[in-house]
Amino acid sequence: MSTPVLCVVRGAAESVVVREIDAAAELELARRCADVAELLAASAAGHGVVAVVSAGLAGVDLDAVRHLQSSGVWVVALTDDRAGWPAERVARLGVDGVVDLEAAGEQIVPALMATQHRGHSPGSRVGPVLTPPAVPAVTVPVRAPGAVVAVWGPTGAPGRSTIAMTLAAELASLAQGGALLVDADTYGGTVAPALGLLDEAPGIAAACRAAAAGRLDPAALAALTPVIEPGLRVLTGLSRADRWPEVPASGLEVLWAAARRLVPWTVVDCGFAIERDELLSYDTRAPQRNAATLSALAAADRVVVVGSGDALGLPRLVRALGELRELLPSADPLVVVNRVRASSGGPRAQQAVREALGRWAGVPEPYVVLEDRPACDAAVLTARLLRESAPGSVVRRVVASLAGALLAEAPLGAAH
Repeated sequence: MSTPVLCVVRGAAESVVVREIDAAAELELARRCADVAELLAASAAGHGVVAVVSAGLAGVDLDAVRHLQSSGVWVVALTDDRAGWPAERVARLGVDGVVDLEAAGEQIVPALMATQHRGHSPGSRVGPVLTPPAVPAVTVPVRAPGAVVAVWGPTGAPGRSTIAMTLAAELASLAQGGALLVDADTYGGTVAPALGLLDEAPGIAAACRAAAAGRLDPAALAALTPVIEPGLRVLTGLSRADRWPEVPASGLEVLWAAARRLVPWTVVDCGFAIERDELLSYDTRAPQRNAATLSALAAADRVVVVGSGDALGLPRLVRALGELRELLPSADPLVVVNRVRASSGGPRAQQAVREALGRWAGVPEPYVVLEDRPACDAAVLTARLLRESAPGSVVRRVVASLAGALLAEAPLGAAH
């Protein structure tokens, strides 16, 4: 039985590809699509098993490739060096095979057949099938991939960003190779203003756009992440909450992979919401409101959960830990109880916090951070990190111990 092929190829190459498919007994041209929208509809309807597309065609991006593969369709792309779409860039879109445009007549049929192997599904390969004269898609890093640490917590402004910024600075100072701080809070990111960076500077949205176009590699990510102090890079967040559709899950997956290759430690400041109701949408290509937080938590080697140590914050923290366990049953989070003070927790506030979390959340040894409002206010006022503005702050000392604990653990990124 022949394999049905979907085709959306531009220019003179279309006739060459169609001719070769028609001449192959193993293949059947199921549909010549006018554009990517028709291609996606045909794949969703089950009209094809393999698709051949022109790289650089409007709509051919990371999300489109993922959509085709989720419909059970292998994707083979035609590369074109002269049009700015070499094999290395096209491979970053996650396609299953690439063929040089100039050699399409000889190589398209073998490439279409080679994508299908028993035991594999579309998009499951480590890399695409590269047919000569295409070049290898990626450069294998010499060092082990870095680790991703997601800093998350419930609503109520418990100080997630303060802990994330301080943790990233401490890891950058202790780890050879530095660290990257990513603002992935799509509800109200504060990293840029807190550090005196421009709100409109290219940041996580620009990184996701580069990922969708196959341009995001460690070098491209380095260009988007200014070094604000020795060893510490920053990828700023969204300037407005309504821009959240610019940060899709597909682009974030590429971002985390590039970050692992750029630095040994990536600290992600996450938003509070982890609801997944948007998955019930009839449009499976629609962006998800909480994709940034969900993607960071799923990719993280370690999750740091931050809650506030007052009468309102502790119940929220206990519920949040339960929600995290439902989302990620295997997660073993490190818990930070922030802004603990006697005025809201009593004269034995630290002991009360430890007893409450041990009893109600099964957390025996949380990191307890006493309130140090003067030091935190001074850091924000001068747009500096606590490591610079208040090195003796109790906040900085506790987070430094947390950074030391992370460094003392086994290499977290080795499994990725």
